[in-house]
Amino acid sequence: MGQGKRNSGLSLEKEQKRGLRLCTKQVVVLGAGRSGVAAAKLARAAGAGVRLLEKSKTAPDGKSRAELEAAGIELEQGAHTERQFQDADLLVLSPGIPRRKIKDLLPAAGRLPVYSELEVASWFVDASLIAVTGSNGKTTTVSLIAAILERAGQKIFLGGNIGTPLSDYVLQGRRAERVILEVSSFQLEHTWTFHPGVAVFLNFHPNHLDYHESLDAYRRAKMKIFANQHEQDTAILPADQEQDFGQNREIRAGKMYFQGSARFSCPSLAGAHNQANIEAAFLACSCFGIEPEQAAEAVRAYPGLPHRMQPVREVKGVRYINDSKATTIEAQEAAVQSFQEPILLLAGGRFKGGRPERLRELLAGRVKVAGLFGESREIFEAAWGASVPTFWEPTLKQAFRKIVSRTSPGDIVLLSPGTSSFDLFENYEHRGQAFIDLVNDLLNANAEKGSS
Repeated sequence: MGQGKRNSGLSLEKEQKRGLRLCTKQVVVLGAGRSGVAAAKLARAAGAGVRLLEKSKTAPDGKSRAELEAAGIELEQGAHTERQFQDADLLVLSPGIPRRKIKDLLPAAGRLPVYSELEVASWFVDASLIAVTGSNGKTTTVSLIAAILERAGQKIFLGGNIGTPLSDYVLQGRRAERVILEVSSFQLEHTWTFHPGVAVFLNFHPNHLDYHESLDAYRRAKMKIFANQHEQDTAILPADQEQDFGQNREIRAGKMYFQGSARFSCPSLAGAHNQANIEAAFLACSCFGIEPEQAAEAVRAYPGLPHRMQPVREVKGVRYINDSKATTIEAQEAAVQSFQEPILLLAGGRFKGGRPERLRELLAGRVKVAGLFGESREIFEAAWGASVPTFWEPTLKQAFRKIVSRTSPGDIVLLSPGTSSFDLFENYEHRGQAFIDLVNDLLNANAEKGSS
């Protein structure tokens, strides 16, 4: 394949210092989702020959296909073969694709280096990097950091796992003072030089055990956020794990610890877990000269995010809360703890791991009924059935209708699934929107009854 011309808008200085010259490489990108397409376009813009592999015949979308063709990027779809990897100099693995699934197709002796899109894109970034990881709360925390820094007049880019790949930032030629990144264990696992000046580790709970081979492997991936930090950098860590982190020699950066407090008020963020997220966000911003008074203004005005403890409507005295982003047992627990009112809980989906039985006492004290839907029925019924009235329906719509019939004024109907959405929905946003649509249909139906 012809290598094409190097895009003069990209600075290759950092990558050259690390001995990696993309302009002379054959790059294979595995996965044609948003991250994979962005990585392919970036590698091609840097002058590499690029082959993009995708098992599905439907992805990527039409617009992306046209852009890939215009850029001279090979797109191969269908089952992967050994041939596709044999001439590769490096492999970019999209988030959520375990290396073990393709290891038998890779060249022998492990000679093919594997990177994440996050790693490759970071070679081209000179701005201050703020990276946030953890099992829960990442998106809220990075969004708070962005809101605080923007209100202080700083030019920021917010992306990574939150939606916009870092490669897109590089390709757009943007220049931000602060680059704020939500980073997942999938992205961190294949980073080797990624170096955030400020790294935030929010919490750690069992998660993604359908991807990682063990809980220890999941933790090792998360800890790579600190791997390339120096003594002058900052690691922001949870105070309840200070003893463990304080003795951890893997973390060379200066350590700061956060815990939830009431010094910042945010009407859109309920619960002690969100108070902790706010404190972590402030500490990250304080590294850039932000004072508590400045942060307080931004936090107070923060509107919240869709599908994260999102108030939807109040219908006949019942409040409906969309927490579809709660894809772990720990996030589900935090949601239930956020309310004193009686809760009718909607839960279920594709189970990712964890111990739902640890919520028995909490649910017994706060939840009137648990309405299950989709997969994982046997897991949740076994865990909660003796503590709280529980029923199961095949779909969210059926479970929603049954749970509404059991509400009384003053109750809360809480969608907080504790699972991924991939049994019935495309993603957690799709699931959350389905819940919102059901609530709006209920409101409209009641309005029609009132006017008849």
